[in-house]
Amino acid sequence: MPTAPPGAVWLCGDKAASVSLGPDLHSLSVMPRVLVIEDDEATAREIVAELSVHGMVADWVANGRDGLAHATQRDYDLVTLDRMLPGMDGIDVVAEMRRANVDTPVLMISALSDVDERVRGLRAGGDDYLTKPFAPDEMAARAEVLLRRRQPQGAQRLRVADLELDLVSHVAYRNGQPLTLLPTEYRLLEFLMRNSGQVVTRTMIFETVWGFHFDPGTNVIDVHIARLRRKIDGGGQTALIHTVRGTGYMLAAASEAATVVS
Repeated sequence: MPTAPPGAVWLCGDKAASVSLGPDLHSLSVMPRVLVIEDDEATAREIVAELSVHGMVADWVANGRDGLAHATQRDYDLVTLDRMLPGMDGIDVVAEMRRANVDTPVLMISALSDVDERVRGLRAGGDDYLTKPFAPDEMAARAEVLLRRRQPQGAQRLRVADLELDLVSHVAYRNGQPLTLLPTEYRLLEFLMRNSGQVVTRTMIFETVWGFHFDPGTNVIDVHIARLRRKIDGGGQTALIHTVRGTGYMLAAASEAATVVS
């Protein structure tokens, strides 16, 4: 029997086979609960460790059938799902979850990187698709984005410092003054504001705003960020859009971005 990664509970059937030392994190309702379905112990440890750094608590299941049972019978905020699993394939797991009306966000993680495989995963019911090998911080960032998407979207305006975005009229305001944005600029700004204070990678931006798999050879994101910066941060305004070197971008007030080089 594999040993549970630190911060995780290893699940088998209806009982926890191995529980890590430390506080009972499941009793802390403010911490998002994640089901990690992954047959490779090293990868599971990496996922659980990174999620714990970002304030999440994880249950780990090592095969597809047990993973499906826990995903459909227990209340989770997020599922990370390996594509190739013993007992039941990841595609079948997410498809069965959706047939059972389980709407828990699913981040599929797979060594299968072909476009057709990514499309299969998303069409089966996955909310996002990350290919192996992956950067742990990007995996955690994608998990955070999926968790935020699940939160009620009742607000009609987003606000960061003196920047506001009206989600009904699709008009942005800086210091009370309306800004003229093109449709792509609006979608880009909305994505950044919904993830304010968080680093978002170029891949995440491209796949969400443009709806395509990211091409590392393109500079389309940098061009649109530069245009958006001129409109948002121009005229001597305090910068809100920050560059995180080698990673991506973050929209945040100066106090939140103190450690980010802009």
